[in-house]
Amino acid sequence: MESVAERDLINRIRSGEPGAFSGLLRQHQHTVYSLIVQMVSSREDAEELTQDVFVKAYQKIGSFRGESAIATWLYRIAYNTAISAVRKKKPMFTVLDEKTMYDVPDEVVDEVLNRDHDENMLQSIQQAIAQLHPDEKALISLYYTQGRTLKEVASIMNLSGGNAKIKLFRIRKKIVRIIRQTQNGPR
Repeated sequence: MESVAERDLINRIRSGEPGAFSGLLRQHQHTVYSLIVQMVSSREDAEELTQDVFVKAYQKIGSFRGESAIATWLYRIAYNTAISAVRKKKPMFTVLDEKTMYDVPDEVVDEVLNRDHDENMLQSIQQAIAQLHPDEKALISLYYTQGRTLKEVASIMNLSGGNAKIKLFRIRKKIVRIIRQTQNGPR
């Protein structure tokens, strides 16, 4: 739900008040860019797509109904914009047989991803994330980097809450599997 301050800002933008949209831009530009750069893995592309997102948001501000926070609405536009761009480029990402992910016990996933990490492990995690599909990168970025709730992530990515939770669970296992393959060679 939108706050009183958000509602006021949206009304000021809709009424054409000079500078009102720049307030929205300043408030959300960095987080929108952060999501997009995770998905497209190119700073230049992310900068261009971030601009596209805010142009679309400005053009569609009349369709914002206030059923969610403005940030969630912007993330949804950013997610769709980035996914469209990625589909046009046909990037390379790691595909793992789903059965191999179940070879990784939950305790191992928690141990690898939740402990204090040395520089090498952090780099391994980042390299594994870079090999994920853009949808998976978006989910990881929204939940862990942006600190969005599973409910918000589900809304942004047009998933059910349960589906978002299951996908997050599987992606965590996939990251650990990629790290293991990188460190130990294929199994």
